[in-house]
Amino acid sequence: MSQSKAYFRPATHAQGLANYPHARTITSPDGKGTYIYVSGTSSRRGNGTFVGATRSEDGTITLDIRQQTAAVLSNIDAIIQGASEGKASIRDVVDATVFLTDMKDDYKGMNEEWNRIWPDRNTAPARTTVEVRALPREEILVEIKCTVYYT
Repeated sequence: MSQSKAYFRPATHAQGLANYPHARTITSPDGKGTYIYVSGTSSRRGNGTFVGATRSEDGTITLDIRQQTAAVLSNIDAIIQGASEGKASIRDVVDATVFLTDMKDDYKGMNEEWNRIWPDRNTAPARTTVEVRALPREEILVEIKCTVYYT
């Protein structure tokens, strides 16, 4: 098996807050395909703001799970396309883990956006969804990491 290769989005896009790539690619053991392991991705923009998070003048933050989930999935698609040099997309995700800070309030809205990308359960990736106490920033309701396979 060949060594893995790190992929980083251009500097104009959100960068990791620690030392890790947006994704890591590796050739499959049989040499016929490629796996992409996408790091946990949020709705953060390159300028440090978040899609689906609005801060009012009094400091109150209004969060929208649907907007955030759509942005996360869009960011993941861009990472996959970049890491695969355009040979794969979000449609090639085979497994995903979704992290939510509030399962009770946000699971339905997250699923609605998820189902826009994968309207047919037969072509959707395997998925695990877990509630976590917190994500790296208070503006984040959802983060997704995933594995892609393409030939």
